[in-house]
Amino acid sequence: MCVVAALAGGSDGRVVVPLRLDASSLTEPTDARLLRTTDEAVRGIAAIMAKKFGLPVPARVVVHVYDGRRAFEQGLIRDARVSPVQAATLSGFAIGVGTRGQVLLNERGDRTEREWLRLIAHELTHVSQIELAGGEERGEQWLAEGMAEYVAFSTLERLQLDTLERRRQAATAALRLHATLLQGGLDLEDHGTPKGFTAWHLRDGALPVYQLAFLLADDLIERRGFDRTRVYFASFRRSAERRANFAAAFGQSLEEFAADALARLKKASAL
Repeated sequence: MCVVAALAGGSDGRVVVPLRLDASSLTEPTDARLLRTTDEAVRGIAAIMAKKFGLPVPARVVVHVYDGRRAFEQGLIRDARVSPVQAATLSGFAIGVGTRGQVLLNERGDRTEREWLRLIAHELTHVSQIELAGGEERGEQWLAEGMAEYVAFSTLERLQLDTLERRRQAATAALRLHATLLQGGLDLEDHGTPKGFTAWHLRDGALPVYQLAFLLADDLIERRGFDRTRVYFASFRRSAERRANFAAAFGQSLEEFAADALARLKKASAL
């Protein structure tokens, strides 16, 4: 049974699923067929995040599922307290948003079960990042998005729906089609802010930008270890200094990482 099939309902185009999560009692699934409803999907993915990655899971999470762009836009305003202008912009390209203790999802009837589970895992990772950092919009936005994609595809791998290696290969191959992403260098200082990241992905396209963000996060995780990303986001509870927190967590400055990563990506994609 496809997860999306269980989501019809809500006269205002919204289904609300409030969940209480006890990380110690969550059961880690290995088969996507066990995740037939939104409740089961969130609990199963939360278990993978807590047990496989050591990520914090809030005791209470509210999942909002909206039937289409208009309902999603209104939900961003009503449920996420986003300004009308920002909600109009976000609803034009986003299909999900993770805020403190909330996941907001734009459900479309043509979305596959695999994509639905990926989306839940991606947005739930943002909820966990907020828990680690003690607030929203803390940390490099490109890293927050790339890490969320890393966790999402690791979750799909756990559920036997995809693999991290396949994601790496597809993202690296795509760089050949979007050479301009690397030709001008990696302006990670600008792409690290929510506003800068949004402008970047509106200019160059959501898919190539998110693929590149994934490759950057994957590079950090492969060389430094996933636990360093937890340390990085948690460091914002003590200090808001982006550059210092990055250097302390990963052992090199943001500029050094950008230069090294750019060289590796160019070599890997044969640009």
